[in-house]
Amino acid sequence: MKTITLDQNKTAALDVDAQQGFTPLCPDELPVPQGDEIAWELNRQAGAARYRIGSKDAHCRAALHIATADKPQYSAVGAPNTDIRWNAHCIMGTRGAELLPGLPHWLEYDYFVFKGIEPDAHPYGACYHDLKDTRSTGLIEYLRQHGIENVVVGGLATDFCVKTTVLQLRKAGFRVVLNLAACRGIGLPKEGGKTSIDEALAEMERAGTEIIADAGALSAEGAATAAR
Repeated sequence: MKTITLDQNKTAALDVDAQQGFTPLCPDELPVPQGDEIAWELNRQAGAARYRIGSKDAHCRAALHIATADKPQYSAVGAPNTDIRWNAHCIMGTRGAELLPGLPHWLEYDYFVFKGIEPDAHPYGACYHDLKDTRSTGLIEYLRQHGIENVVVGGLATDFCVKTTVLQLRKAGFRVVLNLAACRGIGLPKEGGKTSIDEALAEMERAGTEIIADAGALSAEGAATAAR
């Protein structure tokens, strides 16, 4: 297995939308297959980092993206910051919005992003509140302020919010390592027998993302100083 060596003091671990609404624990929302099985691996990858970052979808019941009987999931919305419809998911105050069992409370992370709060916005990436990447969530600035050069990423779902976050971080100049064992994807069918997961992984790799099978491939150099 290829080993990736990272300076622990310049590394952050990012848990992207590791919420119950994206798992079989909430079957009426957006249940990503085996999405409830990644907490252990997210905790494991955090051991290679100085800072631990997290993000959450934090939607409201009046969100434009919520699918209905006559406007089904994946149909176009046509709003500037809401592209397609999704089943209601991760509504604040419900179980779906909560982090996976086994993960820290959100206040125990060093930095945490809540996204998709406004009814007319459904961003995917953790770095921006809008689809054109013009309204920062502060994540990139936080990482730069703390001297972070490397970000190890896992979360849900591989082919949507994880992919978008990874591409945003790469565009911002960070070295990004995607931990496959800490991710699960939706896997929409695509041409040629491929899925949206296959396409997402290829796109992230083309952007310079390093992909590892699990956190066992990470080697941390230097003892991390206190994150807080």
